[in-house]
Amino acid sequence: MKIRNQRDFGAGIMYMVIGLFFTLVATHYPMGTAAKMGPGYFPFFLGILMTLLGLLVLVKSLRATAAIESIPKFNWRIIGLITGSVVLYGILLPTMGFVVAVFVLVFMSASASHEFHWKGTLINATFLVAFTYSVFVLGLKLQFPLLPFFLQ
Repeated sequence: MKIRNQRDFGAGIMYMVIGLFFTLVATHYPMGTAAKMGPGYFPFFLGILMTLLGLLVLVKSLRATAAIESIPKFNWRIIGLITGSVVLYGILLPTMGFVVAVFVLVFMSASASHEFHWKGTLINATFLVAFTYSVFVLGLKLQFPLLPFFLQ
């Protein structure tokens, strides 16, 4: 059988591997019952569901009606920017504060996209700061620096 859609085939394999991993790890925890779920219940069934979803995507990639698509060349720059933005967020948060760290995270990771626009990214970063502030600081009462150390 010929793989017509390499992207979907790869995605299906990835979903199946991740789903099987979570299913196997969840078997080390008590399952419980549907009425009284244990810590392994939800990850086990979520892993099963993800494995089945991966199998469905994989089978669809082999069908004769699947669009012919190949996997594009791996772009290390994009992976580096996104991973670097998360690492930089972790480094900046304690000293420069939440607001600066989130803005740097959003701008750096958005610059990895081919559709990067300053205005849209600024709106996205502002919304993300307001939303995460309301959830983590106001809602969950977490305490971490909001502004850089020299402004506090």
